[in-house]
Amino acid sequence: MASSPAASRGHGQVRGSRWQREPTAGFQKVQPADGDFQVQSPYNVPESQRFQYRNGVRTFWVHRNDKPFNTATHTNPRSEVRLRGHDYSSGVWQFEGYGYGYVPSGTSGVSVMQIHNEEDAAHSTVLMLHVYDGVLRFYSGAAVEPNIYDRWFRLNVTHDVGASTVTVYVDGEHKFGTTVTPSESYYFKFGVYMQHHDQSSCMESRWTNVTLYTKH
Repeated sequence: MASSPAASRGHGQVRGSRWQREPTAGFQKVQPADGDFQVQSPYNVPESQRFQYRNGVRTFWVHRNDKPFNTATHTNPRSEVRLRGHDYSSGVWQFEGYGYGYVPSGTSGVSVMQIHNEEDAAHSTVLMLHVYDGVLRFYSGAAVEPNIYDRWFRLNVTHDVGASTVTVYVDGEHKFGTTVTPSESYYFKFGVYMQHHDQSSCMESRWTNVTLYTKH
């Protein structure tokens, strides 16, 4: 379904700065193992009908009328990875999809990446990146990157726990930053998770070279 990309390539918010520094400079790479990529997909269909991992590319898709990922929840349909074994509660952590998120034309009303709080927290997330009509947004608000459809892009998202800030880079450029409400611990998710308005009938995203970075 998907092929690998070519080897070449709120409150207190900041947008649009062109920072020349490499987003991962000063960070230590943390490479998740294959078993750390836990897929969550609709409970009533085989995982292979909503997720594919081929040639290094993870492809996720859901339909608007799909079921939740288990029978105990009433949350919206999703096909996404929960990165296990890398929950954190301090330091500075960074998610990277190296180049390489991809959202096909027509996908709308969906979260493609999240920083999730611990289970049973007062708020579920400190960051969600949604896609609406070709624009990548911080939740359904501030625009992070226009014209996101039909191209591979490098996404870096940094969370400074002590400072309670998140920062988003697209293709190495600083695009957005804001303060967030702190919680006890956090983890990363990516894929597709349907939101509450302007959904397309089918939602899809593709990811490759996903890794983490940290510094303390």
